[in-house]
Amino acid sequence: MKLTLLLYTTSGCHLCEQAEALLQSVGAPVETVEIADDEALLERYGVRIPVLRHRETGGELDWPFDAAVIQCWLSKANSAAIRYP
Repeated sequence: MKLTLLLYTTSGCHLCEQAEALLQSVGAPVETVEIADDEALLERYGVRIPVLRHRETGGELDWPFDAAVIQCWLSKANSAAIRYP
């Protein structure tokens, strides 16, 4: 299964820039999502960004987070994503 992480962000958000740089530094594959373009996303994440979301499990990680927290969260999220027949 391909890991897909979404980073909810908006332009001009310095915390979002820090989160994106951190994710790049740990080699986490991430797709950024601009919340300002979607009213529902803006309402859901407007005061929480940056928020990291695991697309497959739906799990979310709110800022602040660091490399150790990301690794622990990903380990748990990947375990939860495994489905047994």
